Amino acid sequence: MPFDDSVESLRAEHEALMQFLYLAPVGLVQAGIDGEIVMINPISAQLLMPLSPDGCLTNLFTALEGVAPGLRLQCAQYPQPNGMVFEGLHIHLRAEERRGVPQILSFTLLKLDEARIMAVIQDVTAEVRRERQLRQSDAWLNAILTRISDYALAAIDREGRLCDWNDSIARVTGFGEHIVGSPYSIFYPPDAMTGEHLLDRLREADANGWSMDEGLRLRADGSQFWCSALIAPLPDREAFGDDPSAPAYCLILRDISDKRAATEKRRQAAFCDHLTSLANRRAFFEAAELELERAAHTPRSLALIVFDADHFKQVNDRYGHPAGDRVLCDLANVLRDTFRAVDTVARLGGEEFAVLLPSTGIDQALASAERLRLAVSTRLVAADGAEIAYTVSAGVAVLDATAEGNIDLLIKRADEALYIAKAQGRNRVASWTPELTHHADTPQRSRHAG
Repeated sequence: MPFDDSVESLRAEHEALMQFLYLAPVGLVQAGIDGEIVMINPISAQLLMPLSPDGCLTNLFTALEGVAPGLRLQCAQYPQPNGMVFEGLHIHLRAEERRGVPQILSFTLLKLDEARIMAVIQDVTAEVRRERQLRQSDAWLNAILTRISDYALAAIDREGRLCDWNDSIARVTGFGEHIVGSPYSIFYPPDAMTGEHLLDRLREADANGWSMDEGLRLRADGSQFWCSALIAPLPDREAFGDDPSAPAYCLILRDISDKRAATEKRRQAAFCDHLTSLANRRAFFEAAELELERAAHTPRSLALIVFDADHFKQVNDRYGHPAGDRVLCDLANVLRDTFRAVDTVARLGGEEFAVLLPSTGIDQALASAERLRLAVSTRLVAADGAEIAYTVSAGVAVLDATAEGNIDLLIKRADEALYIAKAQGRNRVASWTPELTHHADTPQRSRHAG
């Protein structure tokens, strides 16, 4: 083939590729292995521009650092010369980030070769809502169709108290007849359920026909097992009239410890932060949405604490990013040890963490935040022969009538309190008051400043 024809053929192929890139119905980004963007189509630009801290789209990882902090590390650690680094990672956006556009993005990253990567980005907000409904349906069918002989069956009344006892309860949990009259939370670890949550599950069963969850449960001897718990209304409960102690629901407990590894692997992939194994943004926003729905039905206190590692950029600059990652993992461990099982402890991005505390007022939330701050201030993190001391600042906000049903506003208020804590010298806890809205600078900028 003559040289001119060869050049013309390559030019035509390039034009066809560019046309495909720009007309594709999804966001496409080609970048270097370091994230530097080479080509980007309009859909990607539209989705990513609100996330970029400086308003420029020059580096894919930098643009997404605030909402998906582990991307650069995951790409660097991918061992194969090419292939799928991850597929369908869900990235949850806040109101100030989405600005009237998608709430949830799906992000797929392909390693093309040692020098190039390709990202595929989609708005999956509606699909995720449908997926939540399907997850519960699948769990319900699994409870019916698998290991049906390994279950405990009990009746509970309208207040969630056990109405009777039988051999199946003894077989699965080891509890005796003395538990009759106790709330069904007796099967849960002490900090895994609040009184409001106990009743929430009954209301959800009334609304949906059933309510299901999975997690650790207690046996009589104090040992724990992985359990699927299903609550369903009894069809003939109206025959008992208004008797509050009459059976109203069926509770089925199934020991599924043998399936825990597979369940946890799926959960880790979908709902855990890659670096710290805490809940990720997706898990945090799903938990927040559920708590707000419950609070709208039956008002109760709900607190949010936002933590930020102080001067974290200086830690990275002085000791390197691997040492910075060790500090973040150490902070994650302290958070896990400080808060309850019923609380949602999440990494939202970079050095920013959040804790959602159901049935918790301002005084209890402030005390918990202060306990965490004090615990961190005494720790040293070993990294390459050095011992790194670090501190955290915290902002606390509680749900009230003006923020009802609005997790973004609750986060904004906690961020404003966090900004005040940093402005007052860091290594301290501040709570939100209405006056802060009028005096605080933009919290987003303060977080990036460390």
